[in-house]
Amino acid sequence: MQINYAETFLNGLLTKSQRLTTQTNQQARNCLLDYIGVLTSGRKYMTEVHPEMFDAFEDATPYRVLTNGFCSHALELDDGHRHGMIHLGASIVSAVMEAAKDGSIKSVDVLKGIVMGYEAAVRCARAIQPGHKVRGYHVSGTCGTIGSAMGVAFARGYNKEQLKSTLGCAVTSAAGLLEIQEEASELKPYNIGRAALDGVVAAQMGRLSLQGPDDVLGGRRGLLAALTDTPHPEYLTDFSNEEFSIEGIYQKIHAACRHCHPAIDAALAMRSELHLLPEQVERVEVHTYKLAVGSHDHTDIRGVSSAKLSTPYSVALAVVSGNAGYAAYNRDNLNDHRIKDLTKKVQVVEDDQLTQQSPQVRGARVVLYMKDRGVFEASCMYPKGEPENPLTQEELEDKFRGLAMYGGLSRAECEEIISEIWKENFSVRKIMNIVCKR
Repeated sequence: MQINYAETFLNGLLTKSQRLTTQTNQQARNCLLDYIGVLTSGRKYMTEVHPEMFDAFEDATPYRVLTNGFCSHALELDDGHRHGMIHLGASIVSAVMEAAKDGSIKSVDVLKGIVMGYEAAVRCARAIQPGHKVRGYHVSGTCGTIGSAMGVAFARGYNKEQLKSTLGCAVTSAAGLLEIQEEASELKPYNIGRAALDGVVAAQMGRLSLQGPDDVLGGRRGLLAALTDTPHPEYLTDFSNEEFSIEGIYQKIHAACRHCHPAIDAALAMRSELHLLPEQVERVEVHTYKLAVGSHDHTDIRGVSSAKLSTPYSVALAVVSGNAGYAAYNRDNLNDHRIKDLTKKVQVVEDDQLTQQSPQVRGARVVLYMKDRGVFEASCMYPKGEPENPLTQEELEDKFRGLAMYGGLSRAECEEIISEIWKENFSVRKIMNIVCKR
């Protein structure tokens, strides 16, 4: 008997949505806090580099969610899931917060929307990766749209028919090409912002319960058939694992693509241990998994966005400055001759063993060839922020404060947001009014 993947997927999500625990809701609150930090700082960053963006979109209500999704990914500090190779909060939380901003959705349902949006997005991403990326799709755009739509739908308490219609609208809206991030492009966050916007629209249309296809996921021209050569439909049907996808996310401390993080952490460790000076380095080899090589091995850096996607630049930045946070990726450092020279000495190569371990482990081994001190190496399998090496609550709140204060919030406003998020019944309107003040 042929499986109806969409039907099975929705049944699994509905059943799982009834099993939310205190721990799961706490994780959703932390994701919300992390999102507010990256959104606030991203909005400040965009006002500095492209203030006209807000003049064009800020007063148009339907596009507010687009700008929030865009800005919360602009600094490359938003959360994600390594197994799906997908960013999550920037699109999903943007969409759910937009739907809840008028106060019509209770905070407990906001949390449910975030949890179930992450669940839907990660499961769909895992069902089509890695072939999806190999084909050139940006999963944070495609499956981010699905997660955003389902997050809004669950937050609003949609019935089965509304959920199915929402899923149909979201899957056919799923889009995003990785080419958007190449060369000097600044448009990578557009895929995330558009995913948030299209998710809200898909959920709004789904509310009407218009009939869609029987199986938009597994049909002859559905998600699995159209968007991948490596389908893993079990992620759409097997809900036996009690853990929620939101519990397996990473939260970032380096303002670079996640594929660069293990090499950054390894480089920082050697810098500290060896008291490295950049002029002592003859060359550097970064051994990593296959999907972290292409599009991340460039040494011709064409701007801040290009730097954030470059492992050679990120390693050089870590060695020279001892930091790869949001403040380190700036135009002054792009022109620093020490960083530029060292970037050219970094080569990224595939390690077959690490490729075989991916995505269960997405690590790197960094080998330093010194001019007069020999050869040293360090490995990092789980960069800081991964579920196996998580941020502590204190570290997460410190990250939030740093980003939010860079974004223009006072320390008192930071503490007010932290306190509000941990209230049993928090106010989305109050939080967003503090964040989006101009």
